[in-house]
Amino acid sequence: MTAAIETRDLTRRFKRHLAVDAVSMTVPDKAVYGFLGRNGAGKTTTLKMLLGLIRPTAGTARVGGVDVARDRIGAAAKVGALLEAHGFYGNLSGRENLDLTRSLLGLPKREIERVLEVVEMTEHARRRVSDYSLGMRQRLGLARTMLGAPPVLVLDEPTNGLDPDGIADMRRFLRALPERTGATVLLSSHLLGEIEQTATHVGILSHGKLVLEGELARLKADLAPEIALQTDDPARATALARARGFEVLAADDGLVARLKPGEDARTASAALTRALIGADIAVFAIGARSRSLEGIYREVSPPVPVSQAKT
Repeated sequence: MTAAIETRDLTRRFKRHLAVDAVSMTVPDKAVYGFLGRNGAGKTTTLKMLLGLIRPTAGTARVGGVDVARDRIGAAAKVGALLEAHGFYGNLSGRENLDLTRSLLGLPKREIERVLEVVEMTEHARRRVSDYSLGMRQRLGLARTMLGAPPVLVLDEPTNGLDPDGIADMRRFLRALPERTGATVLLSSHLLGEIEQTATHVGILSHGKLVLEGELARLKADLAPEIALQTDDPARATALARARGFEVLAADDGLVARLKPGEDARTASAALTRALIGADIAVFAIGARSRSLEGIYREVSPPVPVSQAKT
């Protein structure tokens, strides 16, 4: 599969602090790639290297097939980025703000109408940006990143500050972007539930290293399912389940018995239920469940020490 973004041993060191440690990541063409990492994991530094804002200490990064270090201008033409600050003029309309960027890029005026239609903002384009809701500002920011139809979009926390309806609306929009525009989306976010519902692929950074990457559906399918259970005697239930070969973990609402890869969850759940009842342990609730992105993330990404600065 063609890679829209590819890094090889990408490294960045700030004096004695190794912020990004030999990261080799591949973002497939027309994917929605969820880029995850705790504060201090190296995510922001990686994004800045992909955008040519800082130079790597070692390694390479290619965006749209262009080596960022060798041809920053050529790479910049391949990517549209939506970072934290929008930088709009509140006294100007949405269309007028877009026209300023369009003029700087030397693009035809029809580009404004195209991107407004893509982000479904045509009917609001004449209103002043100061009158926009946060969700409308986010959409206008996305429209600006798409001027010139760059094949790669890098979006940092695009749902930040949105209300539940705004988040759901943005999720729907982002999920459909590759099909509607042909663009690849690199989506950085702390909202694991939103990434799980939006992304086709994920990459997880921890302590500067890429600890997991791949197609989300395959990653979840390759992991063993779990059985969540609640009983009147967690200690005995744990001992019994472990004796039957389960890995047992404590959970907020009871216990989790993890199956072996390839084991049938329904069959194992039924067998464990019979064993618990046979041992005179009351079962309040039991059921098989698939592994979530949050569970995967917590397994591979331990907390970063508080002493480390955000990178």
